[in-house]
Amino acid sequence: MSDNYARPQIALHWLTVLLLTVAYATIELRGFAQRGSWQGFAMIITHFSAGFGVLLVMLARIFLRFRHRSPAIAPPIASWQKGLSHLVHATLYALFIVLPLLGLSSRYLSGRQWWLFGATMPVSANPDPALARTLIHWHETLAPLGYWLIGLHALAALFHHYFLKDDTLARMMPARRATKP
Repeated sequence: MSDNYARPQIALHWLTVLLLTVAYATIELRGFAQRGSWQGFAMIITHFSAGFGVLLVMLARIFLRFRHRSPAIAPPIASWQKGLSHLVHATLYALFIVLPLLGLSSRYLSGRQWWLFGATMPVSANPDPALARTLIHWHETLAPLGYWLIGLHALAALFHHYFLKDDTLARMMPARRATKP
């Protein structure tokens, strides 16, 4: 077994980081754009599109987790750490599948025009604005949990690397090519 995750797993991990950065940044910075302006419109389309990208990437990551075993951590970690790690990862996966589903479903059910990657998306033939508001409420309520989970995940990786001195972080880093002397 390799000491690192499979290359597609590593690529999708870092693509997830990029997409989440875009999704969170566009929603946090939307207040700088005037409501109804092309800048605000671009921010919202970018937020929806990045969120949809997160959903697709997370589903691909789940598929790859079944195809490739996770490499063992060297030196091995305590069982409670392994259990906590699995809990945080499961929560991250669940959150970043549920959030886009809530957001996209709310747009579909709103009865108003919306876009992904600049393309007009369908709306429900029977809009349900009340349900759409409930879904977006849950989307907005759960979204801040992502900051905490991402922070916990990153801090744990750094803690393992700098304090426990194991290969937890190194296993997810892109491979570096050896330089020729």
